[in-house]
Amino acid sequence: MTTLAEAGAALAAESARYAGLGWMRGTSGNLSVVLDADPLRLAVTASGLDKAELTAADVVVVDRTGTAVPDQPRPDRAPSAEAGLHARIAEVSGAGAVVHVHALSPVLAAEYWPDGVELRDLEMLKGFGRAAHDDLVTVPVVPNGQDMRVLGDAFEAGYRADTPALLVARHGVYVWGADLTQARHRLECLEWLLRFTIERTRTR
Repeated sequence: MTTLAEAGAALAAESARYAGLGWMRGTSGNLSVVLDADPLRLAVTASGLDKAELTAADVVVVDRTGTAVPDQPRPDRAPSAEAGLHARIAEVSGAGAVVHVHALSPVLAAEYWPDGVELRDLEMLKGFGRAAHDDLVTVPVVPNGQDMRVLGDAFEAGYRADTPALLVARHGVYVWGADLTQARHRLECLEWLLRFTIERTRTR
């Protein structure tokens, strides 16, 4: 089981990495790690902080609804408003970590293909957990909104266990994995796949 201190340190390190890539500009984006599956508890990056400068203490423990639980080290910290969607994704998928960033290519891809982004016959798909050939991958797209229950319902309606990603139109991307490292690898590969697909479309 991951301790809160371990989760906080890992979340701070990953946030700094994504901020360096320009995927968590300013205070945008949020990451989470599952601390306990029953009852579900997640450590989520705190809201309103520069993601390049987080410390191990800049996390909030939330329940399955994304609500901060009592009796935690920093009750003054607020969880991201999107913590509820993190919790829903973790609960439905069984993931150990969820990452949400505002990289540009996922947002553009959702604009081009609002019914889902189709990917196939690309070697980088193996890094996303799918086959490089003869395997049609459709990354789901859902409309943006501020009600995480509505977004959670839209995610669950289109959920496939073999496609660990969700694009939120005009917003960003969620990717998940067994831990933060796997989630990061999947996100990095997906970002490349989406960027390739967009550039190929533009140059045809």
